Amino acid sequence: MLNRLRTDFHLSVITLLGLCAIVGVLPFAIYRFIAGLHLTGMIDTAIVASVVFAVFYAWKTGDTARTGLFLAIVTCGGAVVATHVGVAGLYWLFPTLLTSFFLVRPSIAIVVNALAIAILASDGDTFVSNVDRWTFVASCLVVSLCAFIFAQRTESQRMQLEKLATRDPLTGTHNRRVMETELKQAVSSQRQTEMSFGLIMLDLDHFKQINDSYGHNVGDQVLIQLSKLVLDCTRRADYLFRFGGEEFVLLLAGTDVSGMRAVAENIRQRIQAELKSPGGPVTASLGGALLAPNESWMSWLKRADAALYQAKAKGRNCVIIDTGEAPLCSEGCHTRPSATISPDAGPA
Repeated sequence: MLNRLRTDFHLSVITLLGLCAIVGVLPFAIYRFIAGLHLTGMIDTAIVASVVFAVFYAWKTGDTARTGLFLAIVTCGGAVVATHVGVAGLYWLFPTLLTSFFLVRPSIAIVVNALAIAILASDGDTFVSNVDRWTFVASCLVVSLCAFIFAQRTESQRMQLEKLATRDPLTGTHNRRVMETELKQAVSSQRQTEMSFGLIMLDLDHFKQINDSYGHNVGDQVLIQLSKLVLDCTRRADYLFRFGGEEFVLLLAGTDVSGMRAVAENIRQRIQAELKSPGGPVTASLGGALLAPNESWMSWLKRADAALYQAKAKGRNCVIIDTGEAPLCSEGCHTRPSATISPDAGPA
């Protein structure tokens, strides 16, 4: 839970808004019911209930984009409705104008805020005089402008920090930290929706020889070309992670054994045909595993890793898929039997 709040900025903002609604608005709703202001109390209660529901929805689905838009509309709309039944609603509008820029994109926040300001400014009963009306409008515009500038600056810095924390600096692919999070979410999604997930581990054959013979700069360029090639072979919904060194992990959603094997074989053939080093063509070995029911992400990853080492033991430049029964081997594998391979002591 805390890890999701640390890594998901928008979810943390939504959660914080939920806490503020409970602590800051709910007591007023209770007080108004006690004071006999039932209409105002029901409005406050409806706002709190909507915010709390949205927080639960965001946690369950991870859909912070639509949740943020819903909350921006609810909070600004709630302030507008509350103003029509009491001038105190005007005071609630200012924090909601600020919050909008952290819930949705700045362009959407501007539209939501502008609508709320325009509705209140056009209400003839809310303000005593035109001076009060335009003073209110000017104050709202200043608040929105400051929030816009701050949100833009914060978003830019957050994206830079997120890139440093979640991306491999050499290849630009997702790093191992993100991989663990995505594998855990895949396991959770399978248990909830029964969607199938496949995992492919890829390791370049004899990559150490490239580094030793031509230097690490050449090896780095090979890895960069490799990541681009693999991404070109996959869908936008798939995830590519750099596991370490020349090892990469590919997460496939909504696939089966035959589909996963087809993807892996296509990647292997593309690497063999297109990936080059000064010493000639580069090949890769690939191992895959389909997520089994009630399996942990660590067990799933271990099976894919074991399949990869089997591919290396059978002669490299081939694909081994762990089906839970006898491994499926691509045509590129040698047919000689292989001994059990330890993940800590396999061939390079």
